[in-house]
Parts: sequence; structure tokens; C-alpha cells
Amino acid sequence: MSAQTIGPLEAAFYRRLVGLAKHESLRSLLDEALDLLISRAGAREAVIEVLSDVVGDRTPLVAASGCDGGRQAEISRFVSRGIISEAMASGETVVTANAAEDPRFSEFESVRKHRLEAVLCVPIGREVPVGIIYIQGQAGAETFTSYDEALRADIELLALAMAAPVERLLSRSGLSSQSPRPVAQPGLVDPFDGIIGSSRSFRDLIDRLRLAAPLEVHILFTGPSGAGKTRLASAVHLASARRARPFVEINCATLPESLLENELFGAEPGAHSAVPRGGVRGKVEAAEGGTLFLDEVAELSVGAQAKLLQLLQSHTYHRLGGSKLHQADVRVLAATNVDLKVAVAEKRFREDLYYRLFVLEARVPPLSERTEDLIPLSSAFLRAAVERHSLTHKTLSPSAIHAIRTATWDGNVRELANRIESATIHAHLRGSDWIEGRDVFPDVPPADHQAPVSLQEATRRFQRQHVLSALESSEWNVMDAAQLLDVSRSQVYVLIRAFDLRAK
Repeated sequence: MSAQTIGPLEAAFYRRLVGLAKHESLRSLLDEALDLLISRAGAREAVIEVLSDVVGDRTPLVAASGCDGGRQAEISRFVSRGIISEAMASGETVVTANAAEDPRFSEFESVRKHRLEAVLCVPIGREVPVGIIYIQGQAGAETFTSYDEALRADIELLALAMAAPVERLLSRSGLSSQSPRPVAQPGLVDPFDGIIGSSRSFRDLIDRLRLAAPLEVHILFTGPSGAGKTRLASAVHLASARRARPFVEINCATLPESLLENELFGAEPGAHSAVPRGGVRGKVEAAEGGTLFLDEVAELSVGAQAKLLQLLQSHTYHRLGGSKLHQADVRVLAATNVDLKVAVAEKRFREDLYYRLFVLEARVPPLSERTEDLIPLSSAFLRAAVERHSLTHKTLSPSAIHAIRTATWDGNVRELANRIESATIHAHLRGSDWIEGRDVFPDVPPADHQAPVSLQEATRRFQRQHVLSALESSEWNVMDAAQLLDVSRSQVYVLIRAFDLRAK
């Protein structure tokens, strides 16, 4: 695989492509997608349609360019016969250099009438098509005989990027019960499926990464330590075309500055006293053809930053102490828990390197923003610990679940995993198959050793937690919470103020 430099226009296209997942209305989604299609394809006629056989008796949603109303309707009628029906039936892209001479379509009246030439039709949603992207001809040209492979690949990526948000918005409107979603490589196990997380912010992140994985773009993972950036970077690698090649990780914060360049780029014999006779093979070389993941990239020295910039710009590098220029074919993913904009302003991080890495940002939310994932994650870590240590089956007790839900997880997923593994060992040593709260937090005194509270205070605590649970289960919709609590909406507002409740 030969590496290619991603220019500013391509980077902007890919960013907008991934951004399609954020749209909250079908109309705005189609308009944005059409604008992307026109800017990329330069086609004489372009139509994006959410198909009528998906939305039932309702009028299909259409975004079109270069077509009057009659022509647009005529293109739409191809749904039942011809080019679009072929794409819908096969779930594959249909491309023809000259539809009028293509035996698959030449007999159709509309094809003959309009003497259709080059046509590209891509279904939106490969498992269950929910729409189509249709382009014909080249704007400003008398004839246009073919669509190049790069254009075809980008339009297919556009269709892939549209599939999940279109189906999500259709489902929200009660128009479709299907739920096709994009996968990085059709026919393969989706590496994102094994990543636990049901909170909206985390699922949005997974959807964006699933779309970005096949793109040869650099991704900068941001977020607190322990939130799972390495796991997500590994999934991106496995969902890319580089999955058969190495995924090589280096933590830039764990190595002294004097050894970092040596570890990253390798060293020639004699570069320094610790270099063996044959030299040192660096991580860049080890990741050839695959993915290089730079964790805590903000910790790179100024010299290493300059070399990394050269690698990203020209796909070349020098070993430490060497003059020979080495070629590199690697995709670079980076992660940091530091605000790189601040580091740039303070001259601790190169601005040009920041923009090279910041093609696409993936902010990984802390556990405090995804509390609904605490117990599913804990259960998964428990199963893994039991299997790893060949122990008998164990279960989280109510006291453990309460302790996990009420704790502050400053160390995020990493801390949770370590606590659960430790708790599993503690329970095993006690000869119990139940994980108790004291196993998870052995340094916290048990509840019966704590100072007693009055009945009034205990009642108040219960009421506060009960109201908070109702608000959280209704996603802080006060009307829904009032129905759950069987009180008036105004009473819910009184309780929120009385208990000083706030949405997380």
C-alpha cells in the first residue's frame, strides 16, 4: 500500500463526510450531502433520494441539482425499473460509461429518450438500501464516458456516511423499522461491535470512527487518561485496509527524551553508546504498512516533533545518527489528554504539526459522562478476570452495583477495570462467588460502621435518589419525570431546587 498525502480539500471533504452523522433532520442531511456530492463529482445531474418504497405512502425526500421538476420525477421513476432498481436489488454500485449502449439499460424508454451517457448510482445502506445517490454526466461537457475510481470511492463513502443517520432519522419518525449501519469493511467482523457503550455521546463517537476508519486520514484522540483511547485506535486499525499489517503503539510519556527519538525512528550503529552493532529498529519501521499509534503525543520533544512532521508531510524519516532517508508507509493515529491548542499557544507544541495531526478529532468522553455504561463495563471486566485467572463464575452483588454507581471514577475505564479485577481476586480469596461492595472498595469502611442517621435524614436521602433516578431515566424531561413520580410538573421543579439536583 502506497501512502498518499491528504490535501486540505480532501481533509475538508472527509471532515464534512463524518459530520453528516450529527444532523437532526432528513432535509438538512440531504441538503448537506447534495452540496458535498456536487463539490466532489461536478456532475451535470445529481439526485439524492430517500426512496418511496422505504417510507410507504409518504412523498419521498429528494435533493437534486441540475434537474427541473419533471426531469427529477423521471429519474425517480427508475426506482421500479432500470439503473436504480439494479442498484437497489444488488445492493452494489451500478456504473456505466454509456447507458444508451449498455445492454442492461438500453431498452428503457427514458434511457433512449435522454441518450444517457456516464451514470453512477450508489445505494444508501448496503444491507437494506434506504435511498440512492445518482449522478449523470459531467457539468459543462458534451460527453463524459466514465467515472474514475477515486470519484467512485468517494461517492460510495458518501453513501456509507449517510446510511446510519438516514435510518436513525427515519426510525425517529416511525417510518422504518430497519436499522442498517455502516461497517468499515463489509463481510468482515466489525471490530467496534466488541466495544461496550450505550450513551449517546459514546455511540456517536463509535459511528464517526466506524466511518473514518477506511479513510486514509490521521485521527487525534482527545480525552482524559484511562478513557479507552488506545482500544478505540486499535479498532480503527482493524476496521481499515491496513488491518493485516502491524498496529504499533508507543507511549511518548513513558520514555526519557534522550531515548524517545531512538525508540520512534531507530538509530544507526554508533549513534550513541547504547546502540547495538546492528543498530536499532524504530517503531516507524516496525509499523510499515500498518498503523502507528502515538499515545500522549504532547510529550514529544521539539526534535521528535520536527521529525514526526517530516514523516507526515513526505512519508520519509532519518534514523538517529544517520543521513540516509528512509521511506515509510504508515497511518498515524495520536492521542493526548492535553489541550494541544494551549500547548501550541505556549510554544510547547508545533502549530504545523498540530494541524497535520488534527485532520479529525475523536473526543473520548470520561466515565462521568457515560454512567449508564458502568455496570455493563463492570460485568465485562468481571467475565474477563474470571476467564484470565481460571476462576469459578462470579456475580456482582447489589452492594457492588451500588458502590460502582455511586463512586467517582477519576481514572475512568482503566481504573474501573483494575478495581473489578482486584475485587474478583478478593472474592475468590473469601471463597465467595459474589462480588461485594467491600471487594470493590476494600479501603472504604462498611456501611454498618458509619455513623447512624435519623429517620428524617434517611427518608430525605431516599427521596432525593428516587427523584434523581426518575429524572435520569427520562433524560431530564420534567413532564415525563412527573408522570413517573405521579406528581405535578411544578412539584418536580420544587423537588429539583430542594434537593439541589443537576443534570450530569
